[in-house]
Amino acid sequence: MRQTASSSFLLLSALFLAAAMAAVVGTALGFEHIGGFIPCKLCLAQREPYYAGVPVALLAAAGAALGWRGCFTRGMLIIAGLLMSYSVILAIYHSGVEWQWWAGPTDCGAAATSGITTDAGSLLGALDAVTPPSCDEAAGRFLGLSFAGWNVFASLALAAIAWRAVFRR
Repeated sequence: MRQTASSSFLLLSALFLAAAMAAVVGTALGFEHIGGFIPCKLCLAQREPYYAGVPVALLAAAGAALGWRGCFTRGMLIIAGLLMSYSVILAIYHSGVEWQWWAGPTDCGAAATSGITTDAGSLLGALDAVTPPSCDEAAGRFLGLSFAGWNVFASLALAAIAWRAVFRR
């Protein structure tokens, strides 16, 4: 099927979004599993739009590549744009909690199994050794920004790309 300039742009945008979203959440998972950073409740919540966004962007790419109706592809890109816009809100909220601009959730702590050993013999010792992070303390700052702060910029860029693809003629 012949690709028009518009469908080619939608295809490239959707493929880029899928790859970039996977890279962002993959980086977060790498910091957790390789770097030893234990995520808090808000850190984990910030990943959810990415988990949902990757398959949505891949559906948009499939729609553009297979010549499905443009409303399907644009609809999937609208969903991706909404997910990344929601991710911006989550990241701003978490950044504000880290900077003590506003209060975070009262039940914020590490996920039940994050950073805990799977060896049954040393499980009780590991429970005492692992300190769950609080949402109001950044695990680290890089160039002055926490992971949540960097996610604001990543989510903003991805939302802008999604919305640009949706509204381009």
